[in-house]
Amino acid sequence: MKIPPILHGYRRILFIRLVSNGLLQAALAIGTAWLVREIFDGFLTAQQPVLDVRVVWLVAGLIMAAACIGWLRMAERIDAEKMGQHYAAEVRILLYDCLSFLTPRTLQKRSRGGVSLRFVGDMTSLRRWISMGLARMTVAGVSTVSALLLLGMINWQLTVTVTVSLAMGAWLTYLFGKRMRAAAKESRRRLSNLAANVNEKVTSIAVVQVFGQVDREREHIIRQGKYLQDSMVARARIAGQILGVTEFSAAMTSATTLLAGIFAVTTGTASVGAVIAAITIVGILLPPLRDLGRIQEYWHGASIARERIKEFLDSPSLMAQTTNAPDLTVRSGGLQFDSVSVTGGLNRLSGTIAPGKVVAVVGPNGAGKSTLLLLAARLIDPHEGKVFLDGQNLAEHSLNSVRQAVGMVGPDLPLLRGTIERNLRYRWRNAPDEEVARVRALCGIDEMLAPFPEGDRTRVAEGGLNLSVGQRQRIALARALLGNPPLLLLDEADANLDSQAGKVIDRILASYQGTVLMVTHHVDHIMAADEVWYLEAGRLLEAGPPAALLSNDGPVARFFGISKPVAI
Repeated sequence: MKIPPILHGYRRILFIRLVSNGLLQAALAIGTAWLVREIFDGFLTAQQPVLDVRVVWLVAGLIMAAACIGWLRMAERIDAEKMGQHYAAEVRILLYDCLSFLTPRTLQKRSRGGVSLRFVGDMTSLRRWISMGLARMTVAGVSTVSALLLLGMINWQLTVTVTVSLAMGAWLTYLFGKRMRAAAKESRRRLSNLAANVNEKVTSIAVVQVFGQVDREREHIIRQGKYLQDSMVARARIAGQILGVTEFSAAMTSATTLLAGIFAVTTGTASVGAVIAAITIVGILLPPLRDLGRIQEYWHGASIARERIKEFLDSPSLMAQTTNAPDLTVRSGGLQFDSVSVTGGLNRLSGTIAPGKVVAVVGPNGAGKSTLLLLAARLIDPHEGKVFLDGQNLAEHSLNSVRQAVGMVGPDLPLLRGTIERNLRYRWRNAPDEEVARVRALCGIDEMLAPFPEGDRTRVAEGGLNLSVGQRQRIALARALLGNPPLLLLDEADANLDSQAGKVIDRILASYQGTVLMVTHHVDHIMAADEVWYLEAGRLLEAGPPAALLSNDGPVARFFGISKPVAI
């Protein structure tokens, strides 16, 4: 994925409007200058000034020009903000699209605070550069150049003076701004570190409390806050220096224009009205030009944000969507792994699950059990080999159709913020009430909701942390079962459950008509399976009926420490 160009589509139209705005502002500045010159040369410097209708019209013209300039400045700000917001929205969706293709394991390698900063802080930097930097520079540049060209028609000596003064100011601003990049980069790094730390503490404050590390973590946040404060002050110091240089340049431009005007009047090369007109143009141009002092700050901030966004967009995705891929058509739900390999997970594993059968996957930590389920859900694609569902290669079909055929519960699939009802219907938003009632009954949701006054309108905190483990698992199971998908994947869905919640798993295994692939360490649920697969170091070492494997002296029996036959 690539970051989109700024001047594209609707933003190109807005840019043209901004350029036109700058030209109109220049025309009005020259028109104002001409009106001022006419008033001074024709009235104020006359030996016998007469207040006639012409003077009234000139003054009215000045008022009208001022009102038009004010309206153009307002329109400029609106179009600039539209341009910045439109670009930020497009990049934000691009980031989301990239995020939607990353596996949970890939995201776990990144801090939540850092990822959130891409969507919020970096978007702000990009928007600020476009709406307050690029747009302002465009309008100010167009209006300044145009106004200076037209001013040359009034008096070329004054035009040269103003041009040289503005050029010197821009050069000084550039020299001071070169130090801004390092300061902006450091402040962003400090902000990212603090955001990541605070985000972690919000989600795991219980760990801090239980182990008595509240004061220690408090000192850590204070220390990080101090680093951020110092970096932001250093950045503000450079920005202040740039602002000071800009103000100095503005004052010098006015002063040199006045001195050049005095000289021109004394030598007879310009009238008093022409000098006042030139000063008027400078006065109109200087306010927007003062804003240019912050352009380098906006630019460097946006440049660093683009680097971080590009880095995120270049994150490797372990699955690929084929253009115009056909939809998967699933009838029976037979699942087959054909010599699949995943770096660091599986090594040429092959296995077949007949339609409607339950297979329990067991093995030590790091054996590749969860990776196997990720392949079946097509959250990742194998580096080698193929995965088939009803004889169809998952990698050759659309992701949406694969996901519709699969229901999954696992530790990497938490509940989402919102109501319990929203979580129940998340898989199928417009599911019929009869289907929702079916999964609620199967998973004991109504029984679970009894203590909650608001029932299924009860709010769920992030990750469902305001609910017990058993309550979370019941809702997650109901969410996965909604619509009766042909393939059900359970990644330790029975871990840390009480007996009541465990019975929900029993009911599901007994009544579910589709194919089930589950990772479990509970012997009771293993015995309910049709077949057991034992994985170790990414390889399938043993497979067969649970009673047979638990009764012999193979890897499964040794793994569970069983030395005698298990009663069926």
